[in-house]
Amino acid sequence: MTKPVIAIVGRPNVGKSTIFNRIVGERISIVEDVPGVTRDRIYSSAEWLNHEFNIIDTGGIDLGGDEPLMEHIRAQAQIAMEEADVIIFLTNGREGVTVQDEEIAKMLYKTNKPVVLAVNKIDNPEMRESIYDFYALGFGDPIPVSGSHGIGIGDLLDECAKYFPKEYKDDYADDVIKFSLIGRPNVGKSSLVNAILGEERVIVSDIAGTTRDAVDTPYTYDGQDYVIIDTAGMRKKGKVYESTEKYAVLRALRAIERSDVVLVVLNAEEGIQEQDKKIAGYAHEAGKGIIIVVNKWDAIEKNDKTMNEFTKAIRNQFLFLDYAPIVFVSAKTKQRLHQIIPLVRRVSENHAMRIQSSILNDVIEDAIARNPAPTEKGKRLRIYYTTQVSVKPPTFVTFVNDPELMHFSYLRFLENRIRETFDFEGTPIRIIPRARE
Repeated sequence: MTKPVIAIVGRPNVGKSTIFNRIVGERISIVEDVPGVTRDRIYSSAEWLNHEFNIIDTGGIDLGGDEPLMEHIRAQAQIAMEEADVIIFLTNGREGVTVQDEEIAKMLYKTNKPVVLAVNKIDNPEMRESIYDFYALGFGDPIPVSGSHGIGIGDLLDECAKYFPKEYKDDYADDVIKFSLIGRPNVGKSSLVNAILGEERVIVSDIAGTTRDAVDTPYTYDGQDYVIIDTAGMRKKGKVYESTEKYAVLRALRAIERSDVVLVVLNAEEGIQEQDKKIAGYAHEAGKGIIIVVNKWDAIEKNDKTMNEFTKAIRNQFLFLDYAPIVFVSAKTKQRLHQIIPLVRRVSENHAMRIQSSILNDVIEDAIARNPAPTEKGKRLRIYYTTQVSVKPPTFVTFVNDPELMHFSYLRFLENRIRETFDFEGTPIRIIPRARE
């Protein structure tokens, strides 16, 4: 399922980031703040009245360089417009309509995307008069909002939700395994895709992708159907997209969302970069199965310790991916390529694995017997019952006397016991403590 995307576009200093933060609020996800995940706050998931959506703050897309302001805004807006289903055009009610606003309006007319006009900094009822000038921009009724006071945000989202596309599903059977390769530009994603598809036992079907990005490649390997969702194929022309690394992240996010398993591709020659961790962090947050693929392994000088040292570096840098298998390959020489697809299949099976409640509770009881639950302020944590509530990723609810007593380190201990007993390699697992009614 792909979520609709809202982009916030506007000239500098109209309050795009404030409105973005208001809409995102506190992330409503059950992801702990994992050490090592750096979040780019330009893209986030949010919810409004049962609608889940993603939102882009173009103010955060910094294109660097010395482009004049208008060029700069144009490039940011371009990125947002390509990616978005609905555009929020944000203006500043205190300053009235400016020449820059009119320029942005002209760009937005050409997109054929729904545009919702919002006038920010309308902090009290007396200021509402100032919204009438904005009718001149030609986008219907302007919606008065105040990012700093949180006024009008609900009205704004109500208006955006009217334009969300009807639920968009992939047209693939449930047993098809969908995976994508993500990573910085030039880590060798395209050559890896080609090398994988070149394997003898792969039967590529030439059905055009049924999705918005016609770069899906369905194929069959050892009787199992797969689809490769290729982010590299989405490369747009023009320096804008290549000059901002954040755009590479935006593009990867759509692919991550549609995948069961994500291959995080690193370049052995360049080592681990900060951007690699950001991109991997999104896949982890999205709860996908993950495999770390180190490409271009043929290109570096090695001795008998090189692989161990590289593995250790990955484990230190990607603390939050300690469950992900690592495979060292070369798209060029085909080294170890044959390991990738069987690994994708195994990780996909683990990602969708269900554990019987009786067996699960035996494991948890055994863990508690070995390492009793902690006490805090004289009160001991009691764990009554644990059950698996969903898959992809495997998610467990454990009923306790007081969720506040469930310390992060004890959750971690229980997770490790579950992992030691069942093969959850390659998939994150989530444990949610709930108070027993």
